[in-house]
Amino acid sequence: MKSLRIGCVKYLNARPLIHGWPDDFESDHPSALCKRLANGDLDVALVSSFEFLRNPIYRIVDDTSISSDGPVYSVVVAHQGEISEIDEIELDPASETAVNLLRCLLSEIGLNPHLVQRNAGVQPAVAESGSAHRAQLLIGDQAIRFRQSQTGQYEFWDLGEQWKKLTGLPFVYALWLIRPEVVNAKEIADRLRLLRDENLANLDELIAAETEFGPQFCSRYYREHLRFSFGEKEKEGLRIFANLCAKHSLLPKPNLALNMV
Repeated sequence: MKSLRIGCVKYLNARPLIHGWPDDFESDHPSALCKRLANGDLDVALVSSFEFLRNPIYRIVDDTSISSDGPVYSVVVAHQGEISEIDEIELDPASETAVNLLRCLLSEIGLNPHLVQRNAGVQPAVAESGSAHRAQLLIGDQAIRFRQSQTGQYEFWDLGEQWKKLTGLPFVYALWLIRPEVVNAKEIADRLRLLRDENLANLDELIAAETEFGPQFCSRYYREHLRFSFGEKEKEGLRIFANLCAKHSLLPKPNLALNMV
């Protein structure tokens, strides 16, 4: 039997969904994993929710996601001055979900700054004096490191918080997606749900094993900022995101049928 080719985003937020997986898995940035999953180089991957909206061939592992129901902390626009006065936002190329969420949020509140891509692998730069009209989108561990190192230097426009204000619903950043040709999808999904449940039941142990980020931050991040379920409210949030992406020409008109397993 062919071994399962599984990929997972390489961020702190994914640890409760992958820690303790007994077999090998590949770790990468969301955009890279999306391409590999779409090309059939991976069988299963925890990737950007936008990958499913763009290419809804996959089965979704039910009841499991990386979501927030308010401020997420690690998907933010770092800026100085008023958000309404920003002329340019530098984008993080690692996540298509965050980029398209930002486009939707800006359009919905009537802002139209110039969006420019930062080259892959380039670290976000600390803005120079007088750059109050420029900002940068940060995601994942990079956003956490930046926020912790630049305390008091920036304001942070939290995309999870802005989504909650706009819709009243959670936002879904990442999903476990299984390619359609994988034959034992239900068995894989059950293993992933069980692993999530075990990690959340032993969250203090997972936090204690973290070496880069402190235990107080990790506890707050996992317990207050993130959700790891994919229930009816999360699914409705995903549907609204799909509709807004279509409204703002980021996707064709959606016919969102969630193929759960």
